[in-house]
Amino acid sequence: MTARVYVTPKSTVLDPQGQTIRAALNAHGHASVKDVRQGKYFEIRLADGLDAAAATAELDLIARDVLSNPVIEDYRVELQP
Repeated sequence: MTARVYVTPKSTVLDPQGQTIRAALNAHGHASVKDVRQGKYFEIRLADGLDAAAATAELDLIARDVLSNPVIEDYRVELQP
């Protein structure tokens, strides 16, 4: 089983990297881009035999405790078959 974990800054947190990317896109003629939020992506392969509930619980713990800073970041976990 493979999981994808997406970590992004909370909407209330300033994202200077996203602002820089947006400015660069605008400078390259992509004026329709009004906002960019830059984050992190993790692809995690899990051991065979884990059920979806156990995998989700473990990945939630990993994402909260290791992959993100819950004060300034949100995360989302997706299990892939």
